[in-house]
Amino acid sequence: MRLQTRLILLIGTLLFVIIIALTFSFERMLVNTLQKNVGASALKIAKTVALMDVIKDAFDEENPAAIIQPIVEKVRLETDAEFIVIGNREGIRYAHPLPDRIGKEMVGGDNGPVLNGESIISEAVGSMGPSLRGKTPIYDDHNQIIGIVSVGILLKDIHESAATYRNAMIFFAAIALTIGCGGAIAISNGVKRSIHGLEPKEIGLLYQEKRAILETIHEGIIAINAEGIITLANQTAIRLIDPLVKEEITGKHIRDVIPESRLLEVIKSGDAQFDQDLVINESMVVVNRLPIFDRQHQVVGAVSSFRNKSELLRLTEELTQVKRYTEALRSQTHEYSNKLYTIYGLIQLESYQEAMDLITHETDVHQNLIQFLLREIPDPMLGGILIGKFNRANELKVSLEIDKNSSFKDIPGDIGRNHLVTIIGNLLDNALEAVLAADRDPKTVKAFLSDAGDDLLIEIEDNGVGIADETADRLYEVGFSTKQEGGNRGFGLAIVNQAVQQARGTISYHSRSQGGTVFTVKIPKEMGREL
Repeated sequence: MRLQTRLILLIGTLLFVIIIALTFSFERMLVNTLQKNVGASALKIAKTVALMDVIKDAFDEENPAAIIQPIVEKVRLETDAEFIVIGNREGIRYAHPLPDRIGKEMVGGDNGPVLNGESIISEAVGSMGPSLRGKTPIYDDHNQIIGIVSVGILLKDIHESAATYRNAMIFFAAIALTIGCGGAIAISNGVKRSIHGLEPKEIGLLYQEKRAILETIHEGIIAINAEGIITLANQTAIRLIDPLVKEEITGKHIRDVIPESRLLEVIKSGDAQFDQDLVINESMVVVNRLPIFDRQHQVVGAVSSFRNKSELLRLTEELTQVKRYTEALRSQTHEYSNKLYTIYGLIQLESYQEAMDLITHETDVHQNLIQFLLREIPDPMLGGILIGKFNRANELKVSLEIDKNSSFKDIPGDIGRNHLVTIIGNLLDNALEAVLAADRDPKTVKAFLSDAGDDLLIEIEDNGVGIADETADRLYEVGFSTKQEGGNRGFGLAIVNQAVQQARGTISYHSRSQGGTVFTVKIPKEMGREL
């Protein structure tokens, strides 16, 4: 059964039961009240009649009924009583609404307490049917009971009066029930609209799907309501806010969790914010903030997605590595093509000895380099980046020298090779660009790698243009570059610095007296760690 139908039936049935119960309860209360009031009124009339002297005196006459009947009948008509009956101690009637019953015995069997001096209200079946009666004794001048006054109202008259009120209550109950059913339909329609026509099972499924999706997203997601209270946060967001705390932050104010958050500004302005920088827990993140609108296009909250900038830098690093390998292959292909064309030309000129010398020289250079790398730097990733940069340097007519005293064999397994490739590759790229920008020859870049002692040491030296003092403070800033040409600048040293920090190392530089720069990276063997 659909939710809308269930709501209508539930609310309608509840209203029906309540209204019917209240209607019958009020009717019962009304009947009881009417009987109580009618009984009290009947007893007052009876007491008034019993105190009339003319009634008392008539008991001493030879025919009391002749005096009492006209008086009592007149009182009955004035008070709207159904009957007023007066009898002597033996219960013989002296007054009755039906004259033919005068002189006969009173009916009902409830005279006993009255003859004992009590005034009572009772229900009994008399000669005129079931009635509610007020009865009181009549005393003579010597305070002796000489008779009984009985004033009654037929129960059917009381129930007829109650029926009039009951019909009115039923009418109003029907109106209330109709209005209630209409309200139930309106409420169910409103609930249906508010949940976008979904059924409870569908809502539950969507909630589970949403939680699963949020937890698979690598970005942190936080949503707040109009008051700034956090209504949603995935585990990625919690880890970015504080990796050591696993408690739920839902229900807290955004300012208590992220004091620098600008989500409240988004709620106030209704404008989205994209690619904003924010520091969370000493980490730089990139944040997008969007307002949440209701059907009336009113801002009811805001949602923020943010990602650690180091992850973005890692992606940039991976793209940069791909580009470096591509350039290395291209350089190697170009370099060997030139050498092959040279050898081909020498052969055509019949300069066989020169061709043999060139082949021998090239073979010795590369074989010596490869043998050295296999012996002293056996890691294939590090060896591959060095060979690629060597070929790239040859293409650019730059002398890339790898110090013969280099040794990089003792590299702990918990130091990421990607970090080392990033550091060495980017520092060599910067060095090559620096020497190409300098107006001096020869153009030289030197690399020294050492695993001696407790640290891994990487030194990249060039005789390029050097680093100006005014740019030193911004050297590792993302997007900052001293080179004006090209749009993809300012990432190399920033990526190097990020990789060094992640490996718990240090990076420094100093200028050479004869020109150029030496970059030095130290990574502790015991503190190195993967990203």
